Amino acid sequence: MYVEMKQEFHTPVMVREVLEYLQPVPGKIIVDATAGTGGHSRVIAEHLMPFGKLLCIDRDKESLLIAKERLAAFHDICDFVHGNFSSIDQILREKNIDAVDGILLDIGISSFQLDNPERGFSFQNTGPLDMRMDRTSSISAFDLVNNLNQEEISHLLRVFGQERWHNRIARLVVLEREKHPISTTEELNDIVMRAIPYHQKMRHYRIHPATRTFQAVRIAVNRELEALESSLRKIVDYLKPGARICVISFHSLEDRIVKLQFRSWAAEHKIKILTPKPLIPLASECVVNPRSRSAKFRAAERI
Repeated sequence: MYVEMKQEFHTPVMVREVLEYLQPVPGKIIVDATAGTGGHSRVIAEHLMPFGKLLCIDRDKESLLIAKERLAAFHDICDFVHGNFSSIDQILREKNIDAVDGILLDIGISSFQLDNPERGFSFQNTGPLDMRMDRTSSISAFDLVNNLNQEEISHLLRVFGQERWHNRIARLVVLEREKHPISTTEELNDIVMRAIPYHQKMRHYRIHPATRTFQAVRIAVNRELEALESSLRKIVDYLKPGARICVISFHSLEDRIVKLQFRSWAAEHKIKILTPKPLIPLASECVVNPRSRSAKFRAAERI
């Protein structure tokens, strides 16, 4: 989901691999469990015509509305559900779907979300400290940053962001919020930049020093790792024999969850792993779409 396009759309990551492993053809039932603004969904729908079925799920209602508009030409085969992929079992039951031929999970944040200052995902745009993928959720980044204690913030940054300076950043967050609530992305970015020693910023950071902090807070706000684990536990029971599951992740913790779940299923003789090692985008794709650099693709087939 990390790749920009004109206007508010984004180019889906690793489309070639998705089509190769997911194998959408007319007559199949495919679930795009993280449809976003419909990048992957549109390509999949083209291959399912004229009488397949594509169920598009996303927790971001705004993104899903855009996806619905983009896939208007495929309305006969597409269905759209505003929901969290962690509830995929409930969603499939409500749609009277007992089994599917393929499921795609693209775990990440879209350019539509990242580049919108009002969503508060990025340190590069000044906006409210929000970071909710589903804006109907009650807990935002503002709530976590201003209410967790120092130890909890430090733990969050260390585990979810793998941030080396988690203690210093957490300490300064607590000191600053005693003066006034930390309410914008600019304020949080400024705290991170002041907390990390200058020479360390210059020497050790190949990415912007605030990247890991913002990533960690976003993962916590949206409970992304929990949602991934929950959805994977449920998905396998809805795969027909020969059905494929494809997962694109952008974080080492996400990829580890997928890898271990695939191994567990394989040990139970439920699936055959199709990608012993994760696939990564071609160099040419990374040049055109820099946000795809961290993508890892794994696929498996139901036995």
